[in-house]
Amino acid sequence: IARWISKERSWTLGGFIGYQVSLENISTKETRLLYMTTGVLLQKVVSAKSLAEFTHVFIDEVHERTEEIDFLLLIIRKLLRTNSRSVKVILMSASINCEEFADYFALPVHNGLNPACVLKVEGKPYAVEEYYLDDLKHTVHFKLPSQRIGEPVIVTEMYEIAMSLMRSFDELEAKSNREEKSLSVTSECGSVLVFLPGLSEISYMHSCLSNMYRKRWQVYTLHSRVTLEEQSNVFLPTVPGCRKIILSTNIAESSVTIPDVKYVIDFCLTRTLVCDEETNYQSLRLCWASKMDCNQRKGRAGRVSKGYCYRLVHKDFWTVFIPEKSVPEMLRCPLASTVLKIKQLDMGRPKDLLATALSPPSLGDIERTILQLKELGALTTCAQKEENPHDGELTFLGRVLAQLPVDLHLGKLIVLGHVFGCLEECLIIAAALSLRNIFVVPFKQHIGGYSNKLYFARNSKSDCIAIVNAFKAWQACRQRGELKHPKEELEWGRSNCIHIKKVREVSELFHNLKKRVREFNMCVNAEPSATDQEGLYKQRFILQVVIAGAFYPNYFRFGKCDEEVAVRQLAGKDPKTTVMLKGIPPYGYLYHKQLQSLFRQCGQVKSIAYDGSKAFVEFSCNPAEGFKILPAVYLSVKMSQLKIPLELHVHDPEDIERQVQGLRAASMKSLR
Repeated sequence: IARWISKERSWTLGGFIGYQVSLENISTKETRLLYMTTGVLLQKVVSAKSLAEFTHVFIDEVHERTEEIDFLLLIIRKLLRTNSRSVKVILMSASINCEEFADYFALPVHNGLNPACVLKVEGKPYAVEEYYLDDLKHTVHFKLPSQRIGEPVIVTEMYEIAMSLMRSFDELEAKSNREEKSLSVTSECGSVLVFLPGLSEISYMHSCLSNMYRKRWQVYTLHSRVTLEEQSNVFLPTVPGCRKIILSTNIAESSVTIPDVKYVIDFCLTRTLVCDEETNYQSLRLCWASKMDCNQRKGRAGRVSKGYCYRLVHKDFWTVFIPEKSVPEMLRCPLASTVLKIKQLDMGRPKDLLATALSPPSLGDIERTILQLKELGALTTCAQKEENPHDGELTFLGRVLAQLPVDLHLGKLIVLGHVFGCLEECLIIAAALSLRNIFVVPFKQHIGGYSNKLYFARNSKSDCIAIVNAFKAWQACRQRGELKHPKEELEWGRSNCIHIKKVREVSELFHNLKKRVREFNMCVNAEPSATDQEGLYKQRFILQVVIAGAFYPNYFRFGKCDEEVAVRQLAGKDPKTTVMLKGIPPYGYLYHKQLQSLFRQCGQVKSIAYDGSKAFVEFSCNPAEGFKILPAVYLSVKMSQLKIPLELHVHDPEDIERQVQGLRAASMKSLR
């Protein structure tokens, strides 16, 4: 935004206007208009304990009710009544509950409270018509499924309804053109934006669409794990005569605006971060999206022409069971980071300050958070020499964690890395796990991405170690001058299934964290790493111990495996080098070349043995590589987990029988 405004106004970026994000600060003393993320503003306010450096504070998208936004509003509200009375605060949103926020920021006047002023700025988008499942009886020609309140899932029929809708858009546009008596023979096809809850649903629908109308539909995907190049394709102009179909998660609700969207198909589902009450850990849970979020999705259409929004739920279900708004993060996510900031502010006990939040968390959630911070070592067990379940004093570790822009367990990983002499590796892991995954999974090419990850893991079975090795490999190539030009770097990333832009972001955060921990006298060891095999093994073992300590009490361990049963199932073959296939047609040896070709992407096939409807594929191994289980076996199992179909061109049984009888006859003749 800052770049665009500076360009429009012909201002120098970093002069009158600037911006600040976690890894970049483009501003000077002359800057009067500064754009920043919520997290950066929150950190500034917590450090200063005042708003004195600002005259006006604009906070956008407050309806999202993230934990950071709610905590920022809490602090600002308190400061407006104490040491920052002259500062003007403006809250903005396209779908805000004005009354709720106006009452929250009401100011005491005489003997009462005066609600904050509300200004409404009307936009003028094109009309967007709404439709529900009930309205589609004569459009989709399917029996409409009923909604189950307790099960927010997408049944197969819903995908078929969505695809039937897409086919009907041609008729809708043709009818519209006739009504408007359009002079043009053909008009541009409006783009379709489909909201799905996650990558698995996007992948399934993509495969369904790929089998239909391939030449008439251009299908794109929008998801945080999809490569930047693939995401940017959604902005390309549509080929004449084709329709653009975009399958997206809620990333397209507000983060991305595609101007040519005419149709929105909304499954009214989302994946929400929730906190487990027992473990205090986060997980993504599938649930119904709120009406507020669905209205945001509806607003993606109607930007350049009349729009249509199809909600794939029944109207009465929408009215009764779809929630008005989503549950604020402060009520469903861990509060540890917020509690540490409260201790930094020194504004009283966490439970007292959080009680003044827009949506106060429960006392039980606060107690669990305090207990977690004490277990982590960030707070003392006693507050002012008395044991207190609602409070504790900041420890050295707590002060470090409060200053680091990473998850608390990643912060502890950094501190333990310093103690055990592997600070650099821990900084790399913390930086990478705080950002998006550096490993690219090209759409429909999961095996290639997984193969590269296995290579960088070096038989460690650890994502963290794979990240360290991949990052160091990129660093080494740059230092040797092999990646001087951006094209060379992109090609290196493409060949190794690594997202170069994200690796650069990891590098920036790595250096940022290194600078921050230096303030606590924690410095990266300048001595070169071990190069001999024993030294490398020791370093990796220490790093694994540190990782285990940082993420306590969550551990990964192997389940028990009965080797005798495995060997018996594989007809005596080594389970570390062999995989078994079922459902092989009769005379399996006739498909030998096809099976070799199917498993070539996994590794070098040594032999294939057949036993009835089973086939045993054995891979070649190199003893020098030291793999306990061959990567080829991992890749084969991954193919099974991803349900990648193994297709064989099956011969006609009668033809096979005739050929076999012919071979037998020829064999008998030659024996005579």
